[in-house]
Amino acid sequence: MDAPADPATIDGWHAHVYYTPATRDRAAQLRDWIGARFPVTLGRWHEGKVGPHPQAMYQVAFPNAVFADLVAFLSLNRMGLTILVHPNTKRERDDHLIHALWLGGILPLDASVLREQKDD
Repeated sequence: MDAPADPATIDGWHAHVYYTPATRDRAAQLRDWIGARFPVTLGRWHEGKVGPHPQAMYQVAFPNAVFADLVAFLSLNRMGLTILVHPNTKRERDDHLIHALWLGGILPLDASVLREQKDD
């Protein structure tokens, strides 16, 4: 790498909140808290695997301006849930696999469904 990556390439963020049937109530409580406190877009519930995600989850899309407060909130209030937080830089594969932050355990993502950005 000739130069460091520019954070200005981050268009926003996603948090993926993973749950199981046994933890769905906690995921719902966290979702309610997030929606009441932050200017985010709450995605629909996915009750099984979707895209690279190995288990049930919902997505929280949020702008750069909310990152520090929301990630701090999630770290203190995740109630044992696993959460993937990743930037959106148009490098889908790198965003999920290299630039991601995990709160809780790290889950194996299906890299085969993530597009790889080609350098021009």
